[in-house]
Amino acid sequence: MTSAGSRAGTAWPELTLADWADTRDTLHLWTQVVGKVRLALAPLVNHWWQVPFYVTARGLTTSLMPAGTRGLEIEFDFCDHMLRFDTTDGAHRRFALEPRSVADFYREVTATLDQVGIEVRILARPVEVADAIPFAQDEQHCAYDPDAARRFWTALVHAQRIMSRFRAGYLGKASPVHFFWGSFDLAASRFSGRPAPKHPGGVPNCPDWVQHLAYSHELSSCGFWPGGSAEGSFYAYAYPTPEGFADWQVDAPAFFDESLGEFLLPYADVRAAADPDAVVSVFLQSTYEAAAELAGWDRAALEVRS
Repeated sequence: MTSAGSRAGTAWPELTLADWADTRDTLHLWTQVVGKVRLALAPLVNHWWQVPFYVTARGLTTSLMPAGTRGLEIEFDFCDHMLRFDTTDGAHRRFALEPRSVADFYREVTATLDQVGIEVRILARPVEVADAIPFAQDEQHCAYDPDAARRFWTALVHAQRIMSRFRAGYLGKASPVHFFWGSFDLAASRFSGRPAPKHPGGVPNCPDWVQHLAYSHELSSCGFWPGGSAEGSFYAYAYPTPEGFADWQVDAPAFFDESLGEFLLPYADVRAAADPDAVVSVFLQSTYEAAAELAGWDRAALEVRS
């Protein structure tokens, strides 16, 4: 028998912008501070797969990172609202996630790494944002609402569950379901196996060669992004975009955003649906089929057949 307590937090939470916009923006930059540590320590992997975080039972983790002969893991714990540092030789440190500026958060992360004896050199400013204030100078972003952070993490848990099932239906090359701290979204990509034309770049405060590596091969990508002016959206796009992609009939309450060049499924519509899991699953499958069919992927060889 399942108790009421064990079911707590299972509903898709509201992410109304007015209730958490400041926390969202501050948390995005905090994740970039920790993400830069992961970028510095982890060896390069195709499409930058060494840099994202992963959803855990408590929040978001870097996973184990090599640090000399030791290993380091840093986790955002959105249950107890702590940033946790653990090393493979038993060192453990933590500090509270609470209202504090990005500059203060950056100083605390740096000091904690010093305490556990790990030296890391990072480019200490954010990427993929229009206003890239150096971490040490950012006193502007300083909000943290614990309830809002936990609701965000709960939404990630739901998205990760559905996206993981979707990923399991593919035999070809596919990314993990992972959280990119630069763009602040949970993402997963399927690949056709064919190389892609050089990406044009143009991402704010991010060198074009970063996108060249990320999009070196033809893909269909999907994910959940909590940004924008509402509650965020599930999204799907293809690179390169095949002819007719925008006109594909997607079997979900979604639309094609011409400015972004991708399909969007509003998160507010998902959480209000009678069966949110089904709505998202149909969206992911329909948009993948648009990319694969229009671009002529070898679906028989790439997909799991029941």
